[in-house]
Amino acid sequence: MTTLAELPNIVPALPELFLALVIMALMMLGVFHKTGGLEDVKASRLISLLCVIALLLAIMLVSALSGNRLMTFSDMFVSDTFAVYCKVLVLTGSALAIVLAYGFQERHDMARFEYAILIVFATLGMMMMISANDLISLYVGLELQSLSLYVIAAFQRDDTRSTEAGLKYFVLGAVASGMLLYGASLIYGFTGTTNFDQLAGLFNGHGGDTVSIGVIFGIVFIIAGLAFKVSAVPFHMWTPDVYEGAPTPVTAFFSVAPKIAALALFIRVMVGPFGGLVEHWQQIVIFISIASMLLGAFAAINQRNIKRLMAYSSIGHVGYALIGLAAGGEAGVRSVLIYLAIYLFMNIGVFACILCMRRDGSMVEGIGDLAGMSRTHPMLALGLGIFMFSMAGIPPFAGFFGKLYIFLAAIEAKMYGLAVIGVLSSVVAAFYYIRIVQIVYFQELDEPLDKPTGPELGIVIAATGVFVAFFFVYPTPILSAATAAAAALFAG
Repeated sequence: MTTLAELPNIVPALPELFLALVIMALMMLGVFHKTGGLEDVKASRLISLLCVIALLLAIMLVSALSGNRLMTFSDMFVSDTFAVYCKVLVLTGSALAIVLAYGFQERHDMARFEYAILIVFATLGMMMMISANDLISLYVGLELQSLSLYVIAAFQRDDTRSTEAGLKYFVLGAVASGMLLYGASLIYGFTGTTNFDQLAGLFNGHGGDTVSIGVIFGIVFIIAGLAFKVSAVPFHMWTPDVYEGAPTPVTAFFSVAPKIAALALFIRVMVGPFGGLVEHWQQIVIFISIASMLLGAFAAINQRNIKRLMAYSSIGHVGYALIGLAAGGEAGVRSVLIYLAIYLFMNIGVFACILCMRRDGSMVEGIGDLAGMSRTHPMLALGLGIFMFSMAGIPPFAGFFGKLYIFLAAIEAKMYGLAVIGVLSSVVAAFYYIRIVQIVYFQELDEPLDKPTGPELGIVIAATGVFVAFFFVYPTPILSAATAAAAALFAG
């Protein structure tokens, strides 16, 4: 009989267990509320609200664990300041994504209670990924997230583009998961362990000729699998089609929470177990960083669909974030964490603006549809202008400081070429961001957009716009939290 002393300490995983219980309770509640017609809309509203509350409570639970490195489940799960920082970003992104979908679901006949629950399910997987301290728990968290995302991508079942997006994401995601699992099996086969701490102890102080070629191949396959999850070149091919085809609130969710979680996992895996082999994987990360920045800068120039443009934009932003990982060290990781926080608010703000693009009751996605918007929707145009200038990296907006810390980390690591390429690609990318502002403010009004419906979009645009515009006034909370998170990762 198992005694109380033999039971695992569940405190480090309390937020995850809380969300798992919430998911089960809300599934039961949704099923008993579901009677068809108007009742489905009411059930969807109620469960969306409860999911947002649950995510906010999870943020409080996660924050309570800050400051200590706690392990549980046979050291396969770790909670440290790095995990706390990234989980707060993921939970915030997921809550905002549910808020963005609140009115959209009813207008597009998507008002089903499962939507918000699937987002919370995916968030649970992301939190497990961030806290993974073993290749097995990493894979379990990754798949829990991915399976939920496949369903969400195809949630608008009657729309051909949505179902196509879900299918593409599923097929390519399965290939990427297979590559990552193969890499993990190679690591286990050549080292005899999957635990991150044991792998770190095995590789620290070793390098060059002492490392087996099988381990190097394993790392390459793991990087390939993770590069797919963050949509880095050359594993980006799914991103534009899925972003365009999926319902807009789903695209907004895809662009923030899963990306932040995957980048956090990327950092933990490279810095933790394979930190001693930095000379073996650094050149790969540099290559995918440069390729992502260049493709994101040049491929978006000719885009006419704003969601596809944001897909290429996100690929470029991943390239900038990977500069910090390539630079290595606490300064590099700190710069990535600052960048992720700023990216979260910029991106959510942009997609809230895109959700306001409606004409005659239908969504419009063409960049040309924004022509003259400043005359009919001045506050919306102002918000979109702030986000576009920030994404272009123009001071004094938050995006400028995000890129500044990234480039400073590269210069500190003496990666001058990488920093120069980053700056030049940022200049090229500024063209298509500023072009949107030019269309909004200086092109002739063609046909006005509908008046935005529902207060939730206006609240999100206002809140994220204030953060982006006035980040420079008081950046201390983000900077100090990112510094502590980076220090905790290297201390561990």
